[in-house]
Amino acid sequence: MNRINILSQHINPSQNATGFEFQQTAAAKSADDVVICCAVRTPICKAKRGAFKDTGPDVLLSTVLKEAVARSKVDPKLLGDINVGNVLFQQGAIYCRQAQAVAGIPFEVPLSTVNRQCSSGIQAVANIASAIKAGQYECGIAAGVECMSLGDMMNSVNPAFMGEESFAHDDSRNCLMPMGITSENVAAKYGITREMQDQLAVSSHAKAVKATETGKFTEEIVPVTTKVKAKDGTEKEVTVSVDEGMRKGITVQDLGKLKAAFQKGGSTTPGNASQVSDGAAAVVLATRAFAEKHGMPIAGIFRGFSVVGCPPEIMGIGPAVAIPAALKQCGLSVSDIGVWEINEAFASQATYCVNHLGIDHSKLNPNGGAIALGHPLGATGARQMATLLPEMKRTGQKYGVISMCIGTGMGAAAVIEAP
Repeated sequence: MNRINILSQHINPSQNATGFEFQQTAAAKSADDVVICCAVRTPICKAKRGAFKDTGPDVLLSTVLKEAVARSKVDPKLLGDINVGNVLFQQGAIYCRQAQAVAGIPFEVPLSTVNRQCSSGIQAVANIASAIKAGQYECGIAAGVECMSLGDMMNSVNPAFMGEESFAHDDSRNCLMPMGITSENVAAKYGITREMQDQLAVSSHAKAVKATETGKFTEEIVPVTTKVKAKDGTEKEVTVSVDEGMRKGITVQDLGKLKAAFQKGGSTTPGNASQVSDGAAAVVLATRAFAEKHGMPIAGIFRGFSVVGCPPEIMGIGPAVAIPAALKQCGLSVSDIGVWEINEAFASQATYCVNHLGIDHSKLNPNGGAIALGHPLGATGARQMATLLPEMKRTGQKYGVISMCIGTGMGAAAVIEAP
């Protein structure tokens, strides 16, 4: 029996990472429902060479915070807390606190950051939802921001500071494994071929291009005005309103020409892995009673959330173990879900998770995923919320799921119900 099967037998589906058990089986509307009032995001730009390459996290985050407050119609003085997902900046809480001030949210409102790597954005949403459900306050903002142009992912961990036991223990040592190698491990272990990966990548780009051209992202994207430095040091002011990463007309044959990026003879390439990106997103949550009292819109209900661990060396299978746990909390099955937002960290792991769970590919990332749009680590989970809610409304779907794998071996999943 392999490790994933052993693991699945020991999952406690009622327990989530925040220590609060939602277990909100989809039912009639309730005054204490945790509702999502709005979710917005910036465009997602290419790290190091895109329009946000010289833009700090304070600028991106303040833009979405300001818009989230305006769209949700919340009095910012009534916010109980702000929690922001961020991965690469050790002093991220300072940048985020500055963004709060620039957005016009008073200093009396507290703020903190959270780092659960690729799930940080949705973890922030779960943290705010849990605190609201526990009665700590009635309304809060969850957000995420990542400037991968300015952060240093390669030097964020220093093995010199680690004890000998960390290298002697397999699971501990495997936490240091490069993400690209974990992608190769998943492909090899579960028979995910290069062609399967490239096909998912092509589909992701095609969906994102179509969504952009038909205006589907207009509702969720907040334009950002910033400055870009040229090679000669001169600055130019630009207003960015469209994602940069998608490639129109890309084919499997085009992607087949790319060389493996992480392992000789491997199948993970720059074309079938998520893009390194800059971006931010913000989500306003409240009790239904609070939202109705203050005339705030209600776009969805936060019904369930689960984080489950898996072997670090195949961290990409995370959604395959987290999604069943989250669905069980809500008394739902895979067939009940109308829209799936599953992060495409790598095509190998996304393909495995979708096939393993029997998810209908036509319901998967209907407007493209991270391979086409990009993956600003701390922001992705909140970005997925901004993309999911309008799609559920457009298509009349009752339930949606957001999920992603997490470095060091975990998966997270959240269940959203239409209002």
